[in-house]
Amino acid sequence: MTILVTGATGQFGSIVIDTLLKTVPAEKLAVSVRTPEKAAHLQAKGVDVRHGDFDQPETLDQAFAGVDRLLIVSADGDNATRIRQHQAAVDAAKKAGVGFIAYTSVAKADESTLSLAEVHRATEEAIRATGIPYSFLRNNWYAENEAGSVQGAIHGAPWLNAAGSARAGWALRSDYAEAAAVVLAGEGHDNTIYELSGKPLTQAELAAITGEVLGKAINVIEVDDAAFGQALRDAGLPDFVVAMFVDMQGPIRAGSLDVESADLETLLGRPATPLNVFVSALAAR
Repeated sequence: MTILVTGATGQFGSIVIDTLLKTVPAEKLAVSVRTPEKAAHLQAKGVDVRHGDFDQPETLDQAFAGVDRLLIVSADGDNATRIRQHQAAVDAAKKAGVGFIAYTSVAKADESTLSLAEVHRATEEAIRATGIPYSFLRNNWYAENEAGSVQGAIHGAPWLNAAGSARAGWALRSDYAEAAAVVLAGEGHDNTIYELSGKPLTQAELAAITGEVLGKAINVIEVDDAAFGQALRDAGLPDFVVAMFVDMQGPIRAGSLDVESADLETLLGRPATPLNVFVSALAAR
């Protein structure tokens, strides 16, 4: 059996492959990366490093050859680009006769009003259309998305909240990646959808956790989208990033990330990593 992970030199894929190496022999693992030189450390461990570029579909035929179980890690970019890239990967998987596809999706992809959910709906549909057994790993919000707010609080800045009392199921990237590794290496996951989420919390509750770690009260300031966007610009974020974060606030307020699910802890076989661990790691830098 050969397990292949795409984007294995990225933040998510690298954790998946490192997790798999703890239980799966290296000779059964392969990675598909745009720049094989960046995966030399994996090749040195015995992992089969293959060149695969979602923007060069012809490279994917060889990258996916002989693969039994595949993880497609969602790409970065605008929606149209990502849908095109993911379709190329799905087409190559079908052509190569891949036996199982896991895909990193987003919370409630089938009904979410988040703009990025369009990508994940399209990709899930494309995978279903192949007839290949699948598992959709619908990751909720990464705790790392809130690093800016936590770091600001560390340095005495107020915590700006444009999401109101909406809740998000924050969890650490490493937990989501470990869950993906469990699905890839395990059995009984054919045609499954996992809503992977930590305990849903509000921004104010996350700020309180941050305050407990730092040993001080965090001033949470409620702002509208315009003020939130201006604060992001003042912090030096590019306009396209500001627009993306501001556009997300409405869907978040509407509950797109409010997911009560035990799927993450079930796959991990343990409780999700507490968010104070994430905050403590940032505070220790």
